[in-house]
Amino acid sequence: MPSHPPPPPSAPTYLIRTHIAAVNALHISPDNERLYSGDAEGNVIVTSTRTLRPLANWRAHTDSVLSLEEWGNSIITHGRDNKLHVWQVPLDPARNVGGSATTPGLSKPELRYSMDVNALNYCRFSLLPLPEKTEAGEPMALLAVPNLIESAFADVWELPSQKRLHAAIGKDRPKQPTNSDGRDPINPIGIIMSMHLFYGPPSDESSSRQLRLLCGYENGSVTLRGYRHNDRLRPSVEGIDWDTLWSVKLHVESVMAMTVNQTNTLALSVSADHIVGRYDLSAAAGGADPERARAACTIHRTKNAGNGAVSIRDDGRVCAVGGWDGKVRLYATRTLKPLGTLDYHKKSCQAVAFARYQHEQAGAADDGDDGDDEAFEEAERAARRRWLAVGSQDNRVSVWSLISFEKT
Repeated sequence: MPSHPPPPPSAPTYLIRTHIAAVNALHISPDNERLYSGDAEGNVIVTSTRTLRPLANWRAHTDSVLSLEEWGNSIITHGRDNKLHVWQVPLDPARNVGGSATTPGLSKPELRYSMDVNALNYCRFSLLPLPEKTEAGEPMALLAVPNLIESAFADVWELPSQKRLHAAIGKDRPKQPTNSDGRDPINPIGIIMSMHLFYGPPSDESSSRQLRLLCGYENGSVTLRGYRHNDRLRPSVEGIDWDTLWSVKLHVESVMAMTVNQTNTLALSVSADHIVGRYDLSAAAGGADPERARAACTIHRTKNAGNGAVSIRDDGRVCAVGGWDGKVRLYATRTLKPLGTLDYHKKSCQAVAFARYQHEQAGAADDGDDGDDEAFEEAERAARRRWLAVGSQDNRVSVWSLISFEKT
């Protein structure tokens, strides 16, 4: 008889109650040492995953936090106040452990620089680290955000130079007929709701990899675009040099959230409807026929409508969908077979984030000369890499320790 995985836990392993507003954004650091959470009042709290105590708590934005991410020695925060801030990481998890989020003396990051962005559409930024470094040895990255003027288009910036390389991506779509009163044509796809910037697979002709941007829109469609030139840092003319590889509409409502697996071969989207959209990003490799690429995008109907968050674990086996009903549903990423439901929150789940599963497995035996790591038992390491963090409108972050799902 086929073996079935055990049911998911009936209650969270840990609860974090340090926020006093709805938790909108979550991120777990690449080394699984820090849990970042942002709320509807603009506060960011950094929590040690070892002690579950806050390492830092500060007002990063004057409005709700949309997203946040650790990048090298920096923390990037993105808010509804139309600002994107890059902060210097001040944290030493082994030393700086406060008793609560209001404990005096907690670290506050130093602001390195800020950028004006367009946060009209609640769309979160997408960060793509680059192998290049600046002359001063700083890491470089590309950052995708909605266009400063028109929320239906996208911009790509270079960090840390804050230089805009690509403006108004998506402006090349066919022009719609103008209205009889001379007003601008109505935008049929609406504003961008979610985006992901990445490199496609190498082409057949060369080893170069095409820069690509995946966007989910207000009308429920998802579009994949590719940059025509191999030089990733070559600026483009507004609305030019980006080709539409395919566009498909799987949802009947706006795309509320989208996630891409670690190999950039598969994307999932969720919406106010009961559909999970599945997109094969590798189908557009090597100039494949757009019709065939669209056919590789499929609809999976669930029994539950209203979803606002989705995440794929970095081993690609399992994904989590956060619902407006406060529940998180787990699925096998390859088949979208249900694996169980996490039921704790009574209000909408706004964010879900997996710990780094593969990184911790590969690095568990490293740093054997580190006294703190030696004191932290391997059983606890294994539990941390199976964590799933959930942020909710009830102001709480729940942390769940899942099974490995290695047979899914």
